[in-house]
Amino acid sequence: MQRLSVQAPGLYADFSKQKVDETALAALLDFAEAKNLGGFFTAMRAGEPVNLSENRAAQHMALRAPEGETFKALGETISNTIAAERARMRAFADELRNGQRKGITGRALRTLVHIGIGGSDLGPRLLMQALKRYHAPGMDVRFAANLDAADINDALGGCDPETTLVIVVSKSFATAETLANARAARAWLVQHLGEDAPAQHMAAVSTNLKATADFGIQDENVFAMHDWVGGRYSLWSSVGLSVMAALNEGVFEDLLAGAAAMDDHALRTPVAQNAPLLSGLIQFWNRNFLHMKARAIVPYAARLALLPAYLQQLIMESNGKSVRADGTPADLVASPIIFGAEGTNAQHAFFQQLHQAPDPVPVDFIGFTQDQEHNPGHHQGVLANMLAQSRALMSGAPAPKDAPHKNFPGNRPSTTLLMEALSPFSLGALLAFYEHETVAQAVLCGINPFDQWGVELGKHVAMEVLSHLEKNTTEGMDPSTAALIERIAKP
Repeated sequence: MQRLSVQAPGLYADFSKQKVDETALAALLDFAEAKNLGGFFTAMRAGEPVNLSENRAAQHMALRAPEGETFKALGETISNTIAAERARMRAFADELRNGQRKGITGRALRTLVHIGIGGSDLGPRLLMQALKRYHAPGMDVRFAANLDAADINDALGGCDPETTLVIVVSKSFATAETLANARAARAWLVQHLGEDAPAQHMAAVSTNLKATADFGIQDENVFAMHDWVGGRYSLWSSVGLSVMAALNEGVFEDLLAGAAAMDDHALRTPVAQNAPLLSGLIQFWNRNFLHMKARAIVPYAARLALLPAYLQQLIMESNGKSVRADGTPADLVASPIIFGAEGTNAQHAFFQQLHQAPDPVPVDFIGFTQDQEHNPGHHQGVLANMLAQSRALMSGAPAPKDAPHKNFPGNRPSTTLLMEALSPFSLGALLAFYEHETVAQAVLCGINPFDQWGVELGKHVAMEVLSHLEKNTTEGMDPSTAALIERIAKP
């Protein structure tokens, strides 16, 4: 129905294949009003402490707002701080892109090795792949996130130390995986260029100036992070420094503009015509009333191959919780299992299950109307496949009497997001769309989408186990883990 098709900045959202009728939609809109969904977004924009467990604001929208707008976090004005940091980023990026930033031997720094993990890695990595056609000539970016040494070895492999800048992204400058990779990169620089090399060949994005200085990174090469932005919402901050430097001038600003336009839409548009908030309501319906436990993200664009992983972190780390923001047990579920891959590859991977398995899985189809690769045959084929899959999931097909294995039940929901082109503006709008949708689902379920205590538990236990591995002891370990430690210790 027409009511379930919404135009938003940068994208057109078609929810008409979702299993929502007029009665259900009316009830969902009433529930959104009862939950003060719009009021939560207003409070978030105002910088109120919406992250209750950490008593913090969530001001990721401030990072991409046009200069001149005023933003606060817990009553403190942050607009000037954001503008000043963005100006520092722009100047640093311009120097790199123009060949003015030199290494210790006087050669221009042209290869960036970006070291981070989670929110400090997935966003920049996604942008570099998605916006490949906007790459600045002569600039190269490599990424290292995994603690497996193969990742940092591959990132440094083939690099010329004289022209390499390592950018370490860690708010605390204490993340175990990031520091391990940073130490390996630092040792590589020192080995080839001497002890003074890190001062000119390393930069950081962090709040811990003491730790970065102890590491040999000059304060002027350290860019700020803030406690009013969580890692998975931080792409728009200094976390995007490597992206700003490696893409053509103005591209990062266009990305911010697309996200800011979606912010304005989310904040000012009534929920019934509000693309991300309406999507949040529908996904809430799918999870809690239709009891669909998974959700597939399928972008029909090879350059968006990393989008499912990015959204997996955004949605599941934000909303994968069973306690409300007030500390009481949650009786509603805010997050399904998120998975996906780029179309048409996904059709030859998991679409068999989507079409015929007993448990329906909602799908987000993401496509582009313009042929940016100048191959009309391929482009029309991609669009035809995307539209065909959503239609087939909805309509199904009855099996011939003698072939029950060819039965397709249909009535399987999907959303289609259409954009004109994979541009910086549309990509910014798309990522902001999913941010707002994620927050909307959290509000409807009463949970806090801005903390991640489950991640912290894993870190703590990992350090405990590492100590046992290093000492080759199993004292205090559970029997299963103790047996595995003993197995690993065998020659």
